[in-house]
Amino acid sequence: MSDTPQELPGWRHVYSGKVRDLYDRDDDDRMLVVASDRVSAFDHVLSPGIPGKGELLTTLSLWWFDQLAGGDGGPRIPNHLAASHDLTLGPDGVANTADDLVDLVPAAVAGRAMVVERLDMLPVECVVRGYLTGSGWIEYRASGTVCGIPLPAGLTDGDRLPEPIFTPAYKAPMGEHDENISFDQTVELVGAEQAEALRALSLDIYGRASRTAEAKGVILADTKFEFGVDGAGVLVLADEVLTSDSSRYWDAAAWREGETPAERMASFDKQIVRNWLSANWDKHGTPPELPVEIVERTAARYRELLELLTR
Repeated sequence: MSDTPQELPGWRHVYSGKVRDLYDRDDDDRMLVVASDRVSAFDHVLSPGIPGKGELLTTLSLWWFDQLAGGDGGPRIPNHLAASHDLTLGPDGVANTADDLVDLVPAAVAGRAMVVERLDMLPVECVVRGYLTGSGWIEYRASGTVCGIPLPAGLTDGDRLPEPIFTPAYKAPMGEHDENISFDQTVELVGAEQAEALRALSLDIYGRASRTAEAKGVILADTKFEFGVDGAGVLVLADEVLTSDSSRYWDAAAWREGETPAERMASFDKQIVRNWLSANWDKHGTPPELPVEIVERTAARYRELLELLTR
């Protein structure tokens, strides 16, 4: 695994996901979320990583948190950022750290770390799909459904769905596969009221983000959100949000009904990596190393998306 967790002065490493590392500190309700350059696909961490990915995706997350805090003209969605963690972009397009948080972020992870409030995280990945592709397309061809939700006949890979759908997943521990679950199973995990709130909030955020992206010439095909609950019982948007790792983004000018954006690689996410793996690995055993060309193309698409959205 590339880019293993670092020892950071003033912070204690407590957890690593596939691509992010989490730190805490004594006598402080704040935590440090560090985005690594690791890249994952099909529930495996791959090698090598994508150089600069941590900074690019942290900047994109911060930009989206800012939009959803009212920057897009909509109501504020509570998020897990420390209260003064405002977003400013430097001349290199990378997010700066707010002055009063600079001393909390070690130099070794500057630009790819977020200081956040501690939350009780919910064990559900809140996936929203606005277009038919990926695993949803595979299921649809077999049964006419996506995550058990019936869809109209005659759709093709890349088609816009009649309306966005909420397809939650159980967030598995590292090394295990995330599992698609039904809404009823979500209710069993978090309760009926919380499940309804997750669905409504996820669909609302997806709609707002889709409109913002389309205005910049980008289609948000699908995405996943994670939420936690703060000490006051408020549902809070957490982790990364609307990044190239957690979302499928397509070039709106290149997208056409009835065509296949994934195969044409008209995407600003890690679809390039998924496509190469699908063609060169049977998904058994250890995945092969990514070629330099795939790494470079993926990094370029991540940066291009950031420039398109934030310009």
